[in-house]
Amino acid sequence: MKGKILFVFGLILGYVLGARAGRERYEQIRAGAEKVWQDPRVQRQVHTVEDYVKDKAPDITDKASRAAKNAFAKVREARAVQPEVL
Repeated sequence: MKGKILFVFGLILGYVLGARAGRERYEQIRAGAEKVWQDPRVQRQVHTVEDYVKDKAPDITDKASRAAKNAFAKVREARAVQPEVL
């Protein structure tokens, strides 16, 4: 979630800076960001994160599924013990 917030903040900041400084400055900022993104060191880290996520996704899915089933079972037990009063 933090990554999404930072991404949106970066978009807004880029828009504001671009609008204030004009199209030319915006293009300079965009070109700088593109240069950083295309840097081999950055791309290496991007691939490392992608590989990590691909490796861990099944484990996370299993854990989330088990947690959801346990939560559902607890809710069902609580409702059986104390039914909802209307």
